[in-house]
Amino acid sequence: MHPTARSDDLLALQQRLGHRLRDARLLEQALTHRSFGLDHNERLEFLGDSVLNLAVAHLLYERLPGLPEGDLSRARANLVRQDSLHRLALELGLPSLIRLGEGEARSGGHKRASILADALEAVIGAVFLDAGFDPARDLVWRLFKDIDIAPGMAASGKDAKTELQEWLQGRRMALPIYRVVATSGAAHQQIFDVECEVVELGRIERGIGASRRAGEQAAAAAMLAHIKSI
Repeated sequence: MHPTARSDDLLALQQRLGHRLRDARLLEQALTHRSFGLDHNERLEFLGDSVLNLAVAHLLYERLPGLPEGDLSRARANLVRQDSLHRLALELGLPSLIRLGEGEARSGGHKRASILADALEAVIGAVFLDAGFDPARDLVWRLFKDIDIAPGMAASGKDAKTELQEWLQGRRMALPIYRVVATSGAAHQQIFDVECEVVELGRIERGIGASRRAGEQAAAAAMLAHIKSI
């Protein structure tokens, strides 16, 4: 892509986001997959994940007064799950803007849900670094403005991480700790080995997946299986 065309596309993206970054390099980094080079988006994605969760928690707290904590947690899980973020990334036109290495591009990385969801979180992280929490929260709220925020959305089935969190909270235990302990495979076909630790149980379980999120879910499911067996 010609540099001028690239710049125009990034400007158009910022218009869709409703936020013009003072440091455009942050946006470029947010859209760079690790297969492309060293200055990739994984740290921004880590940051954006936390900003997203806090912004969505705030949104649900405001929009669903009186809903108990467990239902709020399930509603948030529904909004921030990978397929929801993937859909938002498609609406923003991120597939044509993500920079990938040749192998990842050939294997269809521009369409991969995990890559697009991570890129969206990285964009949120970039806005947070660029302008602070309030503009990042406002961006998240704009992204979800067309979503029907209603108590019924909390009734969807729980994922393993949510179920584990609720089990621990119901017993006044600390939340689990997730760590990526290893990765393997080519950049465009990585496998994430993740451990889930519940300190008060003195237990660590592991799971693998094609993304960090999938690995965390697998590890949480293994921890739940252990809990239910004792």
